[in-house]
This record gives sequence, C-alpha cells and structure tokens, in this order.
Amino acid sequence: MPKFDFGNGLVDAHKHPNGGGWVADTTQVAETTYVGPGAEVFGEACVSGEAQVSGEARVFGNACVFGEAQVSGKAWVSGEGRVFGKAD
Repeated sequence: MPKFDFGNGLVDAHKHPNGGGWVADTTQVAETTYVGPGAEVFGEACVSGEAQVSGEARVFGNACVFGEAQVSGKAWVSGEGRVFGKAD
C-alpha cells in the first residue's frame, strides 16, 4: 500500500484518479472531484461533488470542500472549515 508524508510522518495514501494529487486513506474524496498533482487532502477531510483542489492547496483536519467550490494556489482549508457552492 502506498504511503505519503503530509508533514507528520508517513500515512496510507493514494493518488486521486482525477488529477493525481495525494489523498490520505482516512479522507472521503469523491471520484467526481478534481485533486491536482500538487494538491493534498488528508486527516479526516472530505471533498465531494464537483469540487476542485489544485495548485499547492491543502484540505485537512475535519474540513470539507463541496459543491462546485474551488480551492487553489497555496490555500489551506483546515479545522472545521467549509467551502461550498460556487466559491473560488
């Protein structure tokens, strides 16, 4: 099983099939979403709908990105953060 270090040691993870970004196995990330090659989703985070995480963006903790929201650049969504709808 592949592993990746999100900053706190190696954890079970895989590359997202739509975009190739790293996703920890502890997350809930839908196949309908896009997680770009430099992006990371870890912890207990969720990404669903047609949401996009790209650039060097990170979604972690208990944060969720859903709907048509886009998190990009060097943005971090963490803690209990929520990004949804058509937010950019």
